[in-house]
Amino acid sequence: MTMSPALSTASAARSAPPASSLVERAQAAGFGVRTLAKISDLEAKIDPAKLAQIRKSANEFESQFVSQMLGPMFEGIGTDETFGGGRGEEMFRPMLIEQFGKQITQRGGFGIANQVYGELLRAQEASHG
Repeated sequence: MTMSPALSTASAARSAPPASSLVERAQAAGFGVRTLAKISDLEAKIDPAKLAQIRKSANEFESQFVSQMLGPMFEGIGTDETFGGGRGEEMFRPMLIEQFGKQITQRGGFGIANQVYGELLRAQEASHG
């Protein structure tokens, strides 16, 4: 009895040892070959002014992300009737939250900026080779 090519391929795929990580599975499928370059190698190929712009964009992204995460925290906080509240506080609270996000990012943040920076470098490399 002969097996159809589709069945034999499917059974061979099931018998192959599974890749241990998502990266290995992507590499086995032929994806992501260029994205595995080291950050230092990518930085060496790009103009320092462009690197500064990419770093700034990554930090701005993280500070915006942190600000968005902090926003709902402040929604549940009541205002002091004696010295707070009113239209002024409604107007300036988003600005305060934005500044909190910037300060958190300047002091190390959540590490999102570093990940975004690496991905932007890889995207730059992929688009300009």
